[in-house]
Amino acid sequence: MSARIDARFKALAGEGRAGLVTFITSGDPDYETSLALLKALPKAGADLIELGVPFTDPMADGPAIQASSQRALKGGQTLKKTLAMVRAFRAGDNATPIVLMGYYNPIYIYGVERFLKDANAAGVDGLIVVDLPPEEDEELCLPALKAGIAFIRLATPTTDDHRLPAVLANTSGFVYYVSVTGITGSAIPDTSRVIAAVTRIKRHTKLPVAVGFGVKSASDARAIATASDAVVVGSALVEAVRQTLDKDGRTSAKTVKAVTDLVASLAEGVRSARRVAAE
Repeated sequence: MSARIDARFKALAGEGRAGLVTFITSGDPDYETSLALLKALPKAGADLIELGVPFTDPMADGPAIQASSQRALKGGQTLKKTLAMVRAFRAGDNATPIVLMGYYNPIYIYGVERFLKDANAAGVDGLIVVDLPPEEDEELCLPALKAGIAFIRLATPTTDDHRLPAVLANTSGFVYYVSVTGITGSAIPDTSRVIAAVTRIKRHTKLPVAVGFGVKSASDARAIATASDAVVVGSALVEAVRQTLDKDGRTSAKTVKAVTDLVASLAEGVRSARRVAAE
């Protein structure tokens, strides 16, 4: 239920800090390793988790996440297995919000009504479906909201004040501000521009604003955390997975630790931002 998202952001506001949203691709490089990663993320410092649903044509994603999707699909990952992964995670963690991020095609093939029922039962809190604009809200957004699952929209530097109300109309959970024009894994954005953009978005909504695209290090995370309610990191984490794989693309003993070490570093960056700002 999206109540987990609301509760988490309320808790973060109470702590006076931004949150860390971590993205991994479900099934990358295989189901077992991916589930181990998912379970390890909260303890490493993730406040919310975006779980990517592998797709053959992830057009908004850069090379790192595209490659992670291909690895997952090669390993046999499906939307059904992704929901099973969330269910397995929920057996040990009923507090950390999980948002599925991906494209409409796998959900359409699965069947919207069946998908929402199964996602709810598994413990999914929200959806980010990057290729469904507000004009298509009746396809999935409105049914998801009715089912109690948040529908999180992307706003970008090109989303002007005329377009923004349409983007925000049925958005819930939080707003994901894509801080640079382009694909995932792009260069770190200018912090002053992020502050200005988040301020502008907040004139139109009371929802938290999470900022992503281009964050790779603790210093990046610290900079963005001063300007937002949450920092989203994805490409850097899936790249950390790739770098630990053997020559055949199989997981190694280093995989989970490499990702959780990076998450811990990013979390420290995020947590230090408000402390520095308050001094």
